[in-house]
Amino acid sequence: MRDAAHLLRPGDLPGPAGEIFLAWRRAVERPVSLKALCRAEPTLEQAAIAAWLDAGQGAPVARAAMVLETVLTEAPRADVPAFILADAALAQALGWEHLVPLLATGLRRADLRKQGDDLRLACHRALISSAVEAVRLAADLARRVAHLKAIAPKLRAKGANDAVEMFLTRDAVAPSALPLPDRAARRLCDRLVDLGAVRELTGRDTFRLYGV
Repeated sequence: MRDAAHLLRPGDLPGPAGEIFLAWRRAVERPVSLKALCRAEPTLEQAAIAAWLDAGQGAPVARAAMVLETVLTEAPRADVPAFILADAALAQALGWEHLVPLLATGLRRADLRKQGDDLRLACHRALISSAVEAVRLAADLARRVAHLKAIAPKLRAKGANDAVEMFLTRDAVAPSALPLPDRAARRLCDRLVDLGAVRELTGRDTFRLYGV
C-alpha cells in the first residue's frame, strides 16, 4: 500500500491500494472537519458526508457505530469512507483534533455485517484492542522521533535539516524525494539507519523507502 502511493510518478494513477492509502492520509493530516473529510473522499458529495455524520447520536462509541452502520447500509461497498467517517465521528465526540484510525484497524471483516447492539459491542471490543496497539506505537514513535532530533545537529550534509524534517512529518520517504543529490541522499539514509534514527521499510535492495 505504501508503494502504491510513494512510488508514483507524475501523472500515474495510484490504483485501489494507493487510493485507500491516500484517502487515509488526507483524512488524518488535517484537523477533523467536514471540509477535511470532503477532501479525503473527493468522490462523495458533501451533503452525503454531512448526513452520514449527523446519523450518529449518543455516546462516542454508539455515535461512531451508528455512522458506520448508516454508511454501509446506504453504500454497502463504501468500506473505506465508512471507516473514515466512523473514526471521524468518534474523534469529534471525544473532542480530539485529529481522527485516529482505531475502528478501522480494530474491526474485523465479519463485524461489518453486524447491526445495532451487535455492531456497537464489536466497536467497543475493537477500540480496546486497537487503542492498546496505538498507545504502544505512539510511545515507540515518540522515542524514535526524540532520537532523530537528538542526532540531527550532527548531520553535516547540506540539506540534512530539511531531510530530517521530511522524516518527522511523513510516513515514508524515498531517497529521491530528499532535497539532496541522489548519492548524498542514499548515504544520508544509510547513515540514519546505522544510527538507529530511521528504518528501511521495504526490505528491498532497490526502490527503498525510509521512515521513523
